[in-house]
Amino acid sequence: MVAAGRTLADPRLSPDGERVAMVSSADGRSQVVVVPAGGGPELVVATDPAPRPAPSLGGGVLDWTPDGQRLVYAAAAGGLWVAPASGGPARPVVERGSIASPVVSPDGARVAYVLDERHVAVASIAAGGPWPVRLSDAPDFALDPSWSADGGWVAWHEWDVPAMPWDESRWVVASADGSGVRASLAPDGAALQQARFAPTGADLAYLCDATGWLNLWVFGPGRDLEAPLVGEPFEHGDPPWGPGQRSFAWSPDGAAIAFARNERGFGRLCVVDVASGSVREVATGVHGGLSWAAGRLAAVRSGARTPTQVVVYDTATWERTTVARGPVGGFEAAELPEPEAVTWSADDGATLHGRLYRRGSGPDGGEPPPLLLWIHGGPTGQWPVTFNPRLAFFVDRGWAVLLVDHRGSTGHGRDYAQALRGRWGVLDVADAASGLRVAAERGWGHPRRLVPMGGSAGGFTVLNLLAHAPERCAAGVVLYGVSDLLWLDETTHRFEQHYCHRMVGPLPDAADEYRRRSPVTVADRVRSPVLLLHGTDDRVVPPDQTERLAARLRDGGTAVEVHWYEGEGHGWQRSETVRDELERIESFLRRHVLRWQP
Repeated sequence: MVAAGRTLADPRLSPDGERVAMVSSADGRSQVVVVPAGGGPELVVATDPAPRPAPSLGGGVLDWTPDGQRLVYAAAAGGLWVAPASGGPARPVVERGSIASPVVSPDGARVAYVLDERHVAVASIAAGGPWPVRLSDAPDFALDPSWSADGGWVAWHEWDVPAMPWDESRWVVASADGSGVRASLAPDGAALQQARFAPTGADLAYLCDATGWLNLWVFGPGRDLEAPLVGEPFEHGDPPWGPGQRSFAWSPDGAAIAFARNERGFGRLCVVDVASGSVREVATGVHGGLSWAAGRLAAVRSGARTPTQVVVYDTATWERTTVARGPVGGFEAAELPEPEAVTWSADDGATLHGRLYRRGSGPDGGEPPPLLLWIHGGPTGQWPVTFNPRLAFFVDRGWAVLLVDHRGSTGHGRDYAQALRGRWGVLDVADAASGLRVAAERGWGHPRRLVPMGGSAGGFTVLNLLAHAPERCAAGVVLYGVSDLLWLDETTHRFEQHYCHRMVGPLPDAADEYRRRSPVTVADRVRSPVLLLHGTDDRVVPPDQTERLAARLRDGGTAVEVHWYEGEGHGWQRSETVRDELERIESFLRRHVLRWQP
């Protein structure tokens, strides 16, 4: 069941609100699908070339033309394509290049997009039209263009290294004809994202954390530019790890904005009246990919017990219709638990956050259950309370799962997220170790059956936990984990090439810190069994990181199991890989953790 589902992303309502287009991805293949907004059969309209895949709360893949007759989409193999919304052959608009975030102009004649993560360009949709015009002034990175209502301007989000977009960034507005007329907003020491024009008038909405929380702001004539439209101690968006996040949407008349609120990892959909600032709460659950047209709002909706789905709301009544579903059926019968929001004190007294999934006692009856301390990647990020079938898999087998938000995680304000700057490999490890300590003290998990698990940056923290807090770890599970920070800095993909400069320190001055904090340096301290899983085509964390680490662990006498997934990258695409992953982890935990008898 876990391996057989699909990912639904980037839902977009047609201009008349009658249909929803989305990206459906399964088993390494993606399709553009259109479904009636009131419910009905899905129609696959584009498979060749296949669209870019996207995470369920991401996007930046497709947009409608204003007449509702065509869809413009970014292809996984490159280029920008236009296809009939009723199905049929696609033709190229831009034939090559890594393209994301296409958005069609109000007159339907042009499309703005991002090329190679940094150039914002405008192309003609008509075959044989003029050459594309580049608008961006060569920033290091750019995301998510938006058209003004009159079609004369394009806004986008951009930033320069060594900052990441959640550290310091700006929005830029430029004339769509490439004349060079431009304006920007870059509050000192703050991050912005999702600059999006209102469908009427000159207002521009965006998210900004200048007040300490990533809140919704509106820029425009007569607006208060010193305070957010919705100022509250909650986040209204996630860190932009890729294109197409749409955690808010303008109403068609520009009078209201729907936005997703993050309440310590739990989600809620809200609507704010732009004139008065009054907020209504209209639905629970984590929402993303918001799209508002006519009298309907489409979104991806998910929860701990709510399998991820694409829903459409009637914005007059806020009644909800489910039009597509990601996971296979049957999970509802598993009686999956809602997580508990938990807090505890770090060793230095700071308040830490997490979410605890559990269903009574473990395999031994009255004993506390075995517990997985699951550490998210990033390390800037969070696992909100979305439907996670992997959690269902382990909870179903009697495990408790603690999702730890170590400092550096998002969802708890800018200071919490920025606290890890310069201290990655130190503070995250200490916070995760305190999570293991509290889990044992409070009876969340059996003190001899606590297992840290994580992927990517989460795997980095797991490996350091095994070395620096071995007495708390019965075993460790690491998926495509970072083990050598110096090598990571040399070899990772372009988006993260300067990430370590903020999280550890600039090179070459901080080279000794890179070595000290790298798990490969302290591998001889690891005593608990370790399972390492990695894809051979990983461009983010090259697989030789795991190869070198495994050799060091074996040299030190650690029981280590390694498995390579041929053709997989940074995360798994194929269902057989997911199935094998879960079977390997379950077998590993049974042999090395559950067989122990108190």
